[in-house]
Amino acid sequence: MNLSARILVNRLPQQCAYKRIAQFSLKSAEHAAAPAVETDKDRNNVDTPTVSPSQATSPASSTRKTIIPSNYRFVYPEFLPDPKIEWRNSIREKLERLDMLDRRRQIDLPEFYVGSIMAVTSSDPHATGKSSRFVGICISRDRCGLRARFILRNVIDHQGMEVVYELYDPTIQKVEVLRLEKRLDDSLFYLRDALPEYSTFDENMEPEQLEDGAVVPVNDVKVVLRPRPWLERWERQNLRGVANIDQYLKDKHRKSAERVQKPWEKYDLMMQYRSSIPEEEQKEIFAEVHTELHTLELQRRRNKRKRTFVKPKQLA
Repeated sequence: MNLSARILVNRLPQQCAYKRIAQFSLKSAEHAAAPAVETDKDRNNVDTPTVSPSQATSPASSTRKTIIPSNYRFVYPEFLPDPKIEWRNSIREKLERLDMLDRRRQIDLPEFYVGSIMAVTSSDPHATGKSSRFVGICISRDRCGLRARFILRNVIDHQGMEVVYELYDPTIQKVEVLRLEKRLDDSLFYLRDALPEYSTFDENMEPEQLEDGAVVPVNDVKVVLRPRPWLERWERQNLRGVANIDQYLKDKHRKSAERVQKPWEKYDLMMQYRSSIPEEEQKEIFAEVHTELHTLELQRRRNKRKRTFVKPKQLA
């Protein structure tokens, strides 16, 4: 065998090996590409779940949101901070709300409005039983936070008596609402110049029960004022609960009242914004205390049912 034949014989195994390596690499590339194509086909053939338009537009619909009653800002106005910006402090307000909830766990503070007839029992070191009870009509409710207060008025022995109570005062032992109702005006200070019969209430008055969920009635009675002089110029306040305010007015009183009137204030949106808390902030505040207040309301209803239940007497 010559030299050229030997070289050909030696190169044949190498060429066969190169062909096998090339074929193996091509097959592995084809196998790697095939599953990728199949996966794309599978993805296209997978049945996609049908989504309703409401679910597509509202992805957060599955999350449960607490529904805050719209009357909370009337029932619990003291939880809303003072609208004046210079008096705002978020940390103090949050701490005050915690203290207010803690106080409400210890004592039952029922729902009441200006015009409701109430009875408050408070500790008094100078009283015989170390406690005193005062019955009267609520003529004012103002301030916010732990400084919230209300004023009760009653005529006792032909003498007008008014007591100012701090709503979260630790000396208050019991707060009762004898008659839950509203009046036509936000404050009833004009009862000081009205006839005594509109501010006289019996100290032994029995509480009047109101059904759960019933609308709070509005007492549309109009009081009769005594002749002038008055403690304030009531003709300048646009009162709806006074019947004979024009009876004691003269021309000079009417002209002075017209001069101080500001009819444009009801259109001043900026003034309304500065004198109130925005609705978004109100929702944030009441969402913070809603759970605890709702629990206290349920407990109050259970206690109310227990008090109204009368155990039947055993017959002989």
